[in-house]
Amino acid sequence: MLSEIIKETKQFTENTGLHKKKILLMFSGGKDSSLALYIMKKAGLDVSAITFFHKWSWRETLLWGLRFTEKLGVEHYLIDITEGLLKNSIRKKGPICIHCKKVMMRNAYWFAKINGFEVLAKGDNANDKIIGALLDQWKGDIRLSEIPRIGIPIFRPLIKYTAEEVEKLVKEAGIKPYRMYEYGRRRQWREGCPLQYIDKFKIIKREYLDLAYEVNYEISKLARKYRVRMSVRVPSLELMCHGCNEKILREADEIIRRFRYVTAGEN
Repeated sequence: MLSEIIKETKQFTENTGLHKKKILLMFSGGKDSSLALYIMKKAGLDVSAITFFHKWSWRETLLWGLRFTEKLGVEHYLIDITEGLLKNSIRKKGPICIHCKKVMMRNAYWFAKINGFEVLAKGDNANDKIIGALLDQWKGDIRLSEIPRIGIPIFRPLIKYTAEEVEKLVKEAGIKPYRMYEYGRRRQWREGCPLQYIDKFKIIKREYLDLAYEVNYEISKLARKYRVRMSVRVPSLELMCHGCNEKILREADEIIRRFRYVTAGEN
């Protein structure tokens, strides 16, 4: 299946002229963007990767991503968006991911324009369509959307494949992204950033960002130890766990108890 998709991608990009353009992929190091980069590289495209990180990003996944792009022979840019994230999210209502995505998209657009990239690419799969509603208004093949409001064409090589299909393709390609064993914010277990666990409609405070990183980093160690999925919402300190038994829950509670003083009076 993977070889056919690479062949189809190559044919599509030749038909649309993408094979002659410089493409910049927004690369998180997760399975979707890793597979998208793998397919684009194997299809012979002139693709580079850009990764946005901030003070609270997982360093483990960032290092894995650097090794992955080096192995593929792909130029990889790293952009620190800590300052922009704070400016655009503190004292605003969550979820924080909405604010962060705007910062990343704006930075990706200007980075592409300044550095001669003609197309942006994303690892969206078919389950992401509701998130990219503006892109999905495009009347042509939604793999390549040219919405004037965005200001640059967006290429999404995986948009016709479901999360389940992507999972199978990732295994076929032998791609094994580093796992933090997060619970995941969405049904298909999407890892990526501890800030996604800030309680959804809270007014965002700087201390929540610190707490989200610290408590979830400790919980991830426990999750990795037992090969279960766990994350903690903040400031509520609600534990989310898939596959936990009573013993694991007791150990998780001991970890969470150390952070309860931070949220005293919040709930």
